[in-house]
Amino acid sequence: MLEDKFIDVYQKFKVHFYKEVFARFQDREASLTTVETFAMETILFLKEPTVNEFAAFMRISSPNAAYKINSLIRKGYVEKIRSEADKREFHLRPTQKYMNYYNISLDYVHTVTQRLSSRVSPEEQVFLERVLTMLSQELMPEVSMKPGEAPVLEA
Repeated sequence: MLEDKFIDVYQKFKVHFYKEVFARFQDREASLTTVETFAMETILFLKEPTVNEFAAFMRISSPNAAYKINSLIRKGYVEKIRSEADKREFHLRPTQKYMNYYNISLDYVHTVTQRLSSRVSPEEQVFLERVLTMLSQELMPEVSMKPGEAPVLEA
């Protein structure tokens, strides 16, 4: 029962995002492919990874990752930022163009969160926050990160 409810909420967030994206691109071609969208969401999650870190996390070759990244750069969704610590390294940063696209999803999360806050007690909100924190930090080790650390890169 809990799993069914979790899947239902997860799917509703995804489908709402897809619906909004389709509505915005009704009269013109969307410029991000599905795979590119997955790549961009991962780059955002990894917080400015290098191409090699991105490749390792996604379990793809560095040349394949570089090809995908170069396409995203050409489309204006990601930029390479030279590392301050090692001038030979570049980090991947989503551009404002991508953030405008991504904010479609965040806007709905904000709306649902506001609705939830007005429906549940402060104590229930604290409990829900604890449960979500446990989910994120303890029960999802394949994609969990501690603040300021690199993500877990499963072999």
